[in-house]
Amino acid sequence: MQAFLTAVTGFPTLLFTSALIVVVAFWLLVAFGAAETHGFDAHAHAHFDGWGLGGVPVTVAFSLLTAFAWFFSLCATVLLEPLAPPGVPRVLGGVAVLVGAVLLARWLTRLLVRPLHRLMPDERGPSRLDFVGLTCTIRTGRVDAGFGQAEVAAADGSTALVQVRQTGTDPLGSGSTGLLYAYDDAGEFFWVAPYDAALDPRGDRT
Repeated sequence: MQAFLTAVTGFPTLLFTSALIVVVAFWLLVAFGAAETHGFDAHAHAHFDGWGLGGVPVTVAFSLLTAFAWFFSLCATVLLEPLAPPGVPRVLGGVAVLVGAVLLARWLTRLLVRPLHRLMPDERGPSRLDFVGLTCTIRTGRVDAGFGQAEVAAADGSTALVQVRQTGTDPLGSGSTGLLYAYDDAGEFFWVAPYDAALDPRGDRT
């Protein structure tokens, strides 16, 4: 146990231990609905694609890479440190373990990414913000500042029933067309305004 604790808290495994704690905390947030699996931007995707780890969400590839690197680093530190030749600087050996663990972890992660790509395609599903700027069809008898629902079509052709709210003197009714111009995160609804296709030079955007 003492050797395990020393390896986990020593260089270079400590670097991977810290990253692994972050990974575990992230997936706990995902489990409780406080985070999304697609949690990185396009720059992170580009870096991982360059490493041959594309095809799955970046969070999945990073988690696998971190877990494997931690495991390989831990094993190498525990097994190889007693065999290190006298006079070899400990830091030098740690750097060698660090590089080797990352390379092995990358190789194993690449092997797993290929079959996982079929189960977890790296595609972001429709977002509520994607509906902003689209037209919708009112499905309730009235829409005001506290009530209303509308049907909106996503870019992929699927439809969704969303909560809408309206302010103004020109109320919307069932079957009328409205424009979703903003989204309220706190209330989880869209602000909608009357829409007239004849006034839009771009034509109907539904």
